[in-house]
Amino acid sequence: MIRVSQLTKRYGAVLAVDNISFDIEKGGIVGFLGPNGAGKTSTIRILTCYHPATSGSVHIAGLDVFKDSVEVRRRIGYLPESTPLYPEMRVREYLQFRGKLRGLTHDERVSAIKRASDRCWLGEFINRPIGQLSKGMKQRVGLADAIMHSPEVLILDEPTVGLDPTQIRETRNLIEELGREHTVLLSSHILHEVEQVCTRTIIIANGKIVASGSPKELREKFSAQGKIVAELRGPIDDVGKSIRALKGVTGVESSSDQGWVKVTVEMQPESDVREDIFKLASAKGWSLREIRRDGATLEDFFIKVTAQQRLKSA
Repeated sequence: MIRVSQLTKRYGAVLAVDNISFDIEKGGIVGFLGPNGAGKTSTIRILTCYHPATSGSVHIAGLDVFKDSVEVRRRIGYLPESTPLYPEMRVREYLQFRGKLRGLTHDERVSAIKRASDRCWLGEFINRPIGQLSKGMKQRVGLADAIMHSPEVLILDEPTVGLDPTQIRETRNLIEELGREHTVLLSSHILHEVEQVCTRTIIIANGKIVASGSPKELREKFSAQGKIVAELRGPIDDVGKSIRALKGVTGVESSSDQGWVKVTVEMQPESDVREDIFKLASAKGWSLREIRRDGATLEDFFIKVTAQQRLKSA
């Protein structure tokens, strides 16, 4: 559904997107993640026909975004992070205007506005001026606009910005529902949200794709590097030094609270020093309150791979 090949984007001497390639199959929800300045927004703007690329190619639904941009725009729905709206228009007027721009007939517009406004919980606000709406409500109007013409591809850039916790949950449920009908590319800084709704994740840093896979695969890849959390009662310096000396340990962070020392132990891939820590505590006469392998999160993996890419580029 989306095919990106050797895509590069330069702004003068600045290389924003560096020869990236990825494919997204039809259906499902793909998270597109990256720190500020990673090239994420530039890539999205190229996919949505807002910016030309310096080189490379992009195809959406088999159409070249550079040669068939008008037709591509008919196939996609785009919600930018800062939704461009006309504050003097009422919500219904705005959606009617957008429907006309997309070539929908009067009957098609009536049906599409009803469907989109119901899905985005805009019913009681449909006749209210957009300028009187909260930021979260404006975000809903932008989402309704993006889905109104039932596009094959939805590109959502920070769709939950400005929403309250209840609205975030409702929007997440809506995105999951949309993923059954559309191909969804979701950009978000809320990694917990991405973990919950995305079937695949693409991470970009310094203009390059640094990781790709399901959230579960990326967590497991990070977990394989090994991390143990333990709480012991003993002298903090002795605890840290003794654990650091164990075979397979690559790093130890420790903190003390009311006599208990909490240590986070990083290990070599496939190592597991829990039994060694237990034996060490027994030999030293330290009480052991907890010991466990720490489950990695997508956020852990994201921070690690983007930090590694910054070091490589430094």
